[in-house]
Amino acid sequence: MATTTGVRKSGYKPSQATIVLGLTLVLFVALSAGLPGFLTLGNFFTLARGVSILGILALGMAVVVIGRGIDLSQIATLAVSAAIAVTLINAGAPVLVGLFAGLVLAIAIGVLNGYLISVVEIPALFTTLATALFALGVTRALVVPHYQVFLEPGHDWFLALGGTLADGLPVPVIVFAVCAVLLHLFLSRTVLGRFIYAHGDNAQAARLSGIATRPLTMLEYGLCSAIGYVGGVVMVASTSLIHLQIAESTMIFDVILVVVLGGVSLVGGRGNVVSVIAGTLLIGVLLNAMTIMNLDVQTQDMIKGAVLLCAIMFDSYVHPRDEETAKQGD
Repeated sequence: MATTTGVRKSGYKPSQATIVLGLTLVLFVALSAGLPGFLTLGNFFTLARGVSILGILALGMAVVVIGRGIDLSQIATLAVSAAIAVTLINAGAPVLVGLFAGLVLAIAIGVLNGYLISVVEIPALFTTLATALFALGVTRALVVPHYQVFLEPGHDWFLALGGTLADGLPVPVIVFAVCAVLLHLFLSRTVLGRFIYAHGDNAQAARLSGIATRPLTMLEYGLCSAIGYVGGVVMVASTSLIHLQIAESTMIFDVILVVVLGGVSLVGGRGNVVSVIAGTLLIGVLLNAMTIMNLDVQTQDMIKGAVLLCAIMFDSYVHPRDEETAKQGD
């Protein structure tokens, strides 16, 4: 009987999400010990609320990035759709009708992005940047000339989406958890979810295997916009207003930072909901700490830019582009 010799290696290699969760724990402990005002109940709920909204947006972005795309229009889409929804509600439309109209608009913008990218074959970077500017310009010209829309009083159940439960738990945390579970089930348990991974891993091979990659691309961008719109609705419920200037802020880069840092690879086909949660927690804690320290905007941008650059470099190191990947185009 033949026997094998040699030393067996354990083979365990922590995932990027696991590493990021470990860094988050270390950072949380350090800030709790050294930053006054961080380890308080009030700040904890503030952190949870901020993390939830950022996480919802990152879930939507993750769908596109797993499919080897990028959506720079996500924040503009949610701002425009939420602003029109609030405008309809203020004009007397039932809340559900107004919210549904905003959802339809968000999905339409996402599907348009997917169509231009997959059928017209315009690069995703330029497509989503152009649709963001166009949607924002049209909305400002025709609907919201003063950048912001306030939700008029009398919609208590809607505002409850941004409130807290009796035990103090912010409702946005529950919304984030529900979105995360649903997206996890979609990506891991459905055929379309597996198709998205196959599409991101190798679009040409997916096409040759019979996957309709063009409709799939439209689905990816439509889901990104729809999930982002949910984050926009939570924003409105939390503040009773929507401000179009968020589309001109650095929030879109915060979302991309969360996705890439958590382990959703820019080369496509890799990452999951756990990756998004890990990146959301780390960036949420970092942003919260910078706010407590009252760092100016320029310093915060430098820190976030450095972290994003490091995350992209690490992603390139872990998932290098080979010749086959390069042929797929960027």
